[in-house]
Amino acid sequence: KKPRKNLTECILFLMIFTSSGAGYHSESKAKEYKHACKRACQRAVDRLRAGGLALEAVTAALIELEDSPFTNAGTGSNLNLSGEIECDASIMDGKSLNYGAVGALSGIKNPVLVARRLLSETQKGKLSAGRIPPCFLVGKGAEQWAISHGIPACPSEKMTTKFSLSGYKRNKRKMELAEQVEMKRKRQFCGHENDFGCLEPVGDIMVEGEENNSACLDTVGAVVVDREGNVAAAVSSGGLAMKHPGRVGQAAHYGCGCWAENARDVSLYSTAVSTSGSGEHLIRTMLARECSTAMQAENAHQALLEAMQNKFISSPFLAGEDCVLGGVIVLRCCTCGEAQRSEDIQALLVEFLWSHTTESMCVGYMSAQDSKARTHISRLPPGAVAGQSLAIEGGVCRLGTVSD
Repeated sequence: KKPRKNLTECILFLMIFTSSGAGYHSESKAKEYKHACKRACQRAVDRLRAGGLALEAVTAALIELEDSPFTNAGTGSNLNLSGEIECDASIMDGKSLNYGAVGALSGIKNPVLVARRLLSETQKGKLSAGRIPPCFLVGKGAEQWAISHGIPACPSEKMTTKFSLSGYKRNKRKMELAEQVEMKRKRQFCGHENDFGCLEPVGDIMVEGEENNSACLDTVGAVVVDREGNVAAAVSSGGLAMKHPGRVGQAAHYGCGCWAENARDVSLYSTAVSTSGSGEHLIRTMLARECSTAMQAENAHQALLEAMQNKFISSPFLAGEDCVLGGVIVLRCCTCGEAQRSEDIQALLVEFLWSHTTESMCVGYMSAQDSKARTHISRLPPGAVAGQSLAIEGGVCRLGTVSD
């Protein structure tokens, strides 16, 4: 009988997600997104090949994505109304079910590192005098905690790129114009004609985040399963362009930005989910956890389709919204039949899917047995209306086999 192979196959599946009214990847930007995905995949897989577990790999992927100037996370994040960067991030470990998050964090280059450290600290037990360690910190307190735990500070000006700064200046001008138009409308409504005479009808003045008048919501996320079958998920975002200072989006909220949960029984699936889109929509629907729960159904594709339609687009919690913008990447896995009999937990059947209601989304995926990552720009079907329709795609792979 031949000896078993030393199985180290693992898979990483990650995304960069753009969502807006226009919500379209220009060809030049799509190329940059794909490159960022490939680099993040490679960074995470390198960690897995070196023996790292899912939590380490997902952190490595997010650091690479946060460092890209083309994503709305970490360096290059959208600026808020005050012209400052405030980031949100969270991470969840499927094995321990621990979670760490930061919101409205300034002055730290990689917010996911702070979220990861918070998660680690919670695993050490109570603090002095029996205090419960925090798992979610915001604002100045989060920044001070990060620095006190050895995470270096980074001046906001070093995280601001020419793209984010020019976007802020354009948006500020648009907002000032919109306010002027609104004041003129109010004067007319009150019967006070002004020197401008009667105003011609004007369209909505949209805040934008990048070229082509598309709002920049390039939240980044990743989901991973490692060689031991553990899953992990993470998400990071600079939030909405021109958001109010202190606003915290779904990327930091429990059950909204990401979710990871190892199967507690051989009849169940391990699941990992990361979301992006309109933070307020994702918070009110807790979409990450909803999708994770849905993945216990027999047909993953149908289950995700129904979850996106019933728990998001048509959710009673979003009854007043006519344009619901969001998307998810989902990974679920279970041990194969041979593995259950032989106790080889590394023989995994992995399904990975993505779905979105925005016009486009960029995804990348890679396993430890692949030489390079695959990337894809997913788009809504022709004629579909963003915010009211959805796209769904995915694949299946088997990682690890039992040698006779």
